[in-house]
Amino acid sequence: MGLEKYVLNGNPMCCAANVVSGEHYRISMLTTALVRLEYSENGEFEDRPTQMVVNRDFAPTEFKVSDVNGELHIYTKDLEIHYDKKEFTPGGLMIRVAGGKSNERVWHYGEAPRDLLGTARTLDEADGAIPLEHGILSKNGFSLIDDSKTMALKSDGTVEPRVGNKKDIYFFGYGHRYLECLKDFYYLCGETPLLPRYTFGNWWSRYHRYTETEYKDLIERFEREEIPFSVAVVDMDWHLVDDVDPIYGSGWTGYTWNKKFFPNPKEFMGWLHEHHMKITLNVHPADGIRAYEDAYERVATKMGMDPEKKEPVLFDVTDPKFMEVYFEELHHPMEEEGVDFWWVDWQQGTVTKVPGLDPLWMLNHYHYLDNKWKGTRPLTFSRYAGPGSHRYPIGFSGDTVITWESLQFQPYFTANASNIGYGWWSHDIGGHMMGYRDDELTARWVQLGVFSPINRLHSTDNPFNGKEPWKYNKIVESVMKAFLKLRHALVPYLYTMNYCANKEGKPLVMPMYYLEPEREEAYQVPNNYYFGSELMVSPITEKIDTKTQLGKAKTWLPSGVWYDFFNGRKYEGGRMVQLFRGIEEIPVLAREGAIVPLKNMEVFDNDTDNPKSLEIKIFPGKTGSFTLWEDEGDSVEESWVETKLEKAQEEGKDCFIIHTPQGNTEVLPEKRCWKLDFVKIKENTVSVLVDGKETAYKATVEKNGMCIEITEVPVNAEIKVVFENPIEESLADLAQEAYAILEKAQISYNLKSDLYEIIKEQQKGAIATLASMELEPAMFGALCEILTAEK
Repeated sequence: MGLEKYVLNGNPMCCAANVVSGEHYRISMLTTALVRLEYSENGEFEDRPTQMVVNRDFAPTEFKVSDVNGELHIYTKDLEIHYDKKEFTPGGLMIRVAGGKSNERVWHYGEAPRDLLGTARTLDEADGAIPLEHGILSKNGFSLIDDSKTMALKSDGTVEPRVGNKKDIYFFGYGHRYLECLKDFYYLCGETPLLPRYTFGNWWSRYHRYTETEYKDLIERFEREEIPFSVAVVDMDWHLVDDVDPIYGSGWTGYTWNKKFFPNPKEFMGWLHEHHMKITLNVHPADGIRAYEDAYERVATKMGMDPEKKEPVLFDVTDPKFMEVYFEELHHPMEEEGVDFWWVDWQQGTVTKVPGLDPLWMLNHYHYLDNKWKGTRPLTFSRYAGPGSHRYPIGFSGDTVITWESLQFQPYFTANASNIGYGWWSHDIGGHMMGYRDDELTARWVQLGVFSPINRLHSTDNPFNGKEPWKYNKIVESVMKAFLKLRHALVPYLYTMNYCANKEGKPLVMPMYYLEPEREEAYQVPNNYYFGSELMVSPITEKIDTKTQLGKAKTWLPSGVWYDFFNGRKYEGGRMVQLFRGIEEIPVLAREGAIVPLKNMEVFDNDTDNPKSLEIKIFPGKTGSFTLWEDEGDSVEESWVETKLEKAQEEGKDCFIIHTPQGNTEVLPEKRCWKLDFVKIKENTVSVLVDGKETAYKATVEKNGMCIEITEVPVNAEIKVVFENPIEESLADLAQEAYAILEKAQISYNLKSDLYEIIKEQQKGAIATLASMELEPAMFGALCEILTAEK
């Protein structure tokens, strides 16, 4: 019996023209910068896919080979390889990467890579930084992954160890071409799959002994408070735990609904679906299936055991028959009743009956591929299990301690995971356990969560530890509500980035050095990251200054012009700055010309479908375009529709055009309302054309720009906003911005007045005067930020 349906589709055979080989060695020049290095004592080499590698059929590569005095020399435009054709040794195998300093870009076999690191298996019990595993990107221009010990994937869906003394190493020598390196890694190891649309909304999770009534009451409370959630996570107490007879062990593993808590599971899950929520259940599979389980008799029978003996059916991820029964008898029936995907909470080590096989990887592999049996987009939720894990999203990062130190580490941890292609981390937003109550900490964590790949609030089984916004002080409650609404508003943008991650190999979250690899400053801001194609985020991960009531974040402003996402403040880039924000905001900047599509959340609803009402934030810049990608949202069969949003000039006039959608428009609503927010521009006269005909609209001039609203437009129409006069940016009111800072500052009133008058009179020239006043650093820094934002 095999598991053929769990075979990965791929092309593991290398193009013959790319191979240089001898009796015991094989060198595969996959690209001019990516090389596979194999050594085998018995002369046998691996052509099957492995746990890490899926595709080796790269196009023919340009390289030159020479054999001089028994030494092999291979040259490409990026690399030179020198090899003595013997068993790999430091003196016998060397690779030099083009560019950079010669002492930095040379690797000898056996040397540990000095790369920018990747990610880690889990943040369980982390209270701050933890060590990270290796990634594929390096300031030195090269890194490597040793694939020698991973399992080979057989054609029947099972795995087996590779035998003998064999080396199988992949060398990445791309210099600072980070995105190119990452794109080739995704081809080698498999693409990042598309996530279902609902995953980009807010997730509610809490380790708590919920009853069905309590859970429904909670969801209805969220709806009354107009707090949107799209995924309901039910932790382990959905199944029997305390009612398990000790003769069977603990109730940690379980597959039987606790009918005291959930008397009608199918009805409960149907109710959640009616409220636009998907559901995932937590499972700890390590203890197998024991005699108290509802499914025990049929599981034991199918496994060839006598149910009357009540012997446990032991968990064995290496047994194809067990895995078939595991899914078909335990999981599929509950999925038929309404479970959408599973939270695989494996915490029981790395040992199986197959030496070297990590059960976590095997569970991720099987659960993800099995989840597509219903015809929906496959999904699982589990911990990271090494390179290649990006094929099995979404990652559960584990149970962190609730401290500022934990929060401080998470932005870096999230962004850095892209260095090993792992783009879809889900953290316990707000922290999981222990630690302390700090309302400000919770607010900052939720802000980070909103600008993270997945936003899942979670907490441990403690009556005082919950993430319901109304549990916090009124300011933090309002902040949490506003940001949770913003997360759902961001779904159109996030779903488009989901498309880009899958089709273009660009993770949603990327470190700053991806786009400016030669700027040293880009490496000095570990918590500063790109958030899709249009935005950059610099979360605040430290307490506010008590005098200014502002938190700060060290930020690298890349070259060009940037605008604050919330208030439109303009910044000149190419420099390091400190950005200061009150508890209500975090630094999120949009690049010049950015276009960010949002769901209009003025009328509350809880779904994440393609919205009937869109809000488009359009930032200043002479050019700019954005392609909005939409589809059914949860189908294995892809059928996309693209809508191009574009700044243009026609007959000498500035325009904004919403082009006619192209593709499967049946997935869109018949009509749409559009709210176009032109950020930081002066009032202007406009005309609005729908398919070339003038139409009615509503125009308002707001503090941060001009807004045009058009209602009930047929979705197949082209919309064009024509500005009668050249677009002009509104100028910063430095005195008013200073006033907003000074008003909340906890300092003397006379000092406030003095500072305000100085800035009002001297404008940008006030910096020298402020420097002479010996102000506290936070106050001086906050005022300097607004005075130096623009040149």
